[in-house]
Amino acid sequence: MICVLGDAHLDVVVVPAGPLAAETDTTADVRLSVGGQAANVAAWTVALGGRSRLIAARGTDLAAQLVTAELAGRGIEVVGPEVSGRTGVVVSLSAGGRSRSMLTDRGAGPLLRPEHLSVSWLDGCSWLHLPGYSLVSEPIRDAAVAAVRAAAARSARLSIDLSSTAAINSFGARNFAGLISSLRPDVVLGTAAEVALVGDLAGPETVVKLGPGGVRIGGRHYPAAATVAVDATGAGDAFAAGYLLGGVSLGLAAAARAVATMGAMP
Repeated sequence: MICVLGDAHLDVVVVPAGPLAAETDTTADVRLSVGGQAANVAAWTVALGGRSRLIAARGTDLAAQLVTAELAGRGIEVVGPEVSGRTGVVVSLSAGGRSRSMLTDRGAGPLLRPEHLSVSWLDGCSWLHLPGYSLVSEPIRDAAVAAVRAAAARSARLSIDLSSTAAINSFGARNFAGLISSLRPDVVLGTAAEVALVGDLAGPETVVKLGPGGVRIGGRHYPAAATVAVDATGAGDAFAAGYLLGGVSLGLAAAARAVATMGAMP
């Protein structure tokens, strides 16, 4: 069982046919689905044969009902409070399988509070996985720290994804690195740019995601699995799920599968 604490929202993936044309239309391939880094990892865990539990605050709008139903239909155990507010939306502008940029509105996602948390949600978890987004804003950061304590008491291991250079810079790279170190994770995952921002972290295994270049772990390079690139959205989340379930080979296979399809979900 992999438990993930963080956001679940709507994902809009846009692949423009060419450069955006000012003041008029640009033809694009547009897909709407459920997303959020935490939700993505939970979904890929199930798709790869594992079990997952998603701990997330959900809004009170119609979109929240749709998101919860979709995730439950994928076999994810969804727990967490309903809080007054709307469901978040992330728009991913995808350059095929090469890169993507995101316009992010997290909605109710960061409103998870420590008092919302039931420690029983950490029962049976072999891993607690935290996206960095769950550590850079309040009150969800305090809920995440409480979950880390509950997970440690149950001998669950902790993994943290650095998530976003923008989020790290907004929080402060030194402060973020200090917070991560205080949580004592077993594994930290991030892109080369994210890892460079936080610097060397004593203790955890650091997995550097290199996109089409594969990953680097402990000074060893592992090439990416062969694939036909369509959209890079969610590839890192797929890798994280596979890596926690079965190691680097499963992680790379999951990432290749993600890149070959539109959107972040399997």
